[in-house]
Amino acid sequence: MQSQKQKYDVIVIGGGASGMMAAGRAGERGKSVLLIEKNAGVGKKLDITGGGRCNITNAEYDKHAFLKNYGEAQQFLYSPLSVFGVQDTFDFFTKRGLPLVVEARKRAFPETQKATDVTKVLKKYIADNKVEILTKVTVHELRAEKGRVVEAVTSRGLPVPARALHAGERGTQTGTYSADKFIVATGGVSHPETGSTGDGFKWLNALGHTVNPATPTIVPIKVRESWVKAQPGVTLANMKITFFGDGKKAFSKKGPLLFTHFGLSGPTILNCAGAVGQLLSEGDVNATIDMFPDMDFAELEKNLLSVIDTNKNKDFKNVLEKIVPDGRPQANQQISWLGLPPLPAGLARAVLGLLALPQPDIKSHSVTKEERKRLVHILKAAPLTITGLMGVDRAVISDGGVPLAEVDTRAMRSLIVKNLYLTGDVLHINRPSGGYSLQMCWTTGYVAGNNV
Repeated sequence: MQSQKQKYDVIVIGGGASGMMAAGRAGERGKSVLLIEKNAGVGKKLDITGGGRCNITNAEYDKHAFLKNYGEAQQFLYSPLSVFGVQDTFDFFTKRGLPLVVEARKRAFPETQKATDVTKVLKKYIADNKVEILTKVTVHELRAEKGRVVEAVTSRGLPVPARALHAGERGTQTGTYSADKFIVATGGVSHPETGSTGDGFKWLNALGHTVNPATPTIVPIKVRESWVKAQPGVTLANMKITFFGDGKKAFSKKGPLLFTHFGLSGPTILNCAGAVGQLLSEGDVNATIDMFPDMDFAELEKNLLSVIDTNKNKDFKNVLEKIVPDGRPQANQQISWLGLPPLPAGLARAVLGLLALPQPDIKSHSVTKEERKRLVHILKAAPLTITGLMGVDRAVISDGGVPLAEVDTRAMRSLIVKNLYLTGDVLHINRPSGGYSLQMCWTTGYVAGNNV
């Protein structure tokens, strides 16, 4: 059993991405560091990020272009990103034996496609720099005197060297731990099952910081229509969705879409959620899905007419399945009769239902001009009613936390509490998915660790 040490140069609370980076960098500078984590091990949330693949960063090397993704926060982030930016992230992991690969939308992943390998790199980083780790421990309070944090009051636990982490060494001693500097890296409230339950917000508020309420910003969208919910797992690889607030067009996005049992998800939808949430706060929200965004109405109608005329003596529902395949085309069929990649299985039935023909067994030659036009309208603008966003328990990312105006972002130091530093998701930074969240963890963690 390791002997307990009560006083450290630095205490880091939270063993996620930014906490491990901060602890490792502080240890690398020769500081004595204690990392306190309430889970049984560090990196629990990191292990599942990106569907278990871990979107480490976004390979946008132009700092100004990169920071445009952070909205109002960008003005505060130039300095920290200049210290540890996208190239530094690539170098950090590559030099430690984990090369990265860049995929669509400049998203960077570990070459191994395993989030757990990212966690392993961070674990080794803190072990190599002699960071002590206290696990299965909850911090209940940060006690302050004369404008400085003096100690962290915890539940049970005993710090052990990082090298013993894999051996599962654990202690049972209750304690308070003091340090010259404290780093809060407890995360936000997304994925609460990993321990991100907003604990740090309570302490920071008690210490005098403003804490903006958390709202899910990267989250699936709920819809009313049953035809959407009837085909969970079906993906549209290329579509355009247009949102309307109180009947007025608000914005459109193009990209992949995933149908779910509650509505819509997928990268395009997730990155719309913040704006959709704002529209919902102002009134009713509707949307339309364009299943053939690369064809205009006239071109799609012309092609449909050609397909229908070619198959005029066949049942229209069977012809529709060739236009919008229903899971029964030949195995080698790659292109639909429209000369485009076919839409996924299940949508033919949905489209037929929306078309509401008076006779379901009607022949193609009996489909009227008005019905053809209605079909084109459905394929180009299938109507949806947006009923809300999923909650923070389904959020990939949530905002909320301490506004950056209360932080000296050159060092990630609190402007209210002299020896307190803030990193990662305890900061109020709105950002899209695609590697932008983790880059801020690496950046703010490194800068905090570099300055404590």
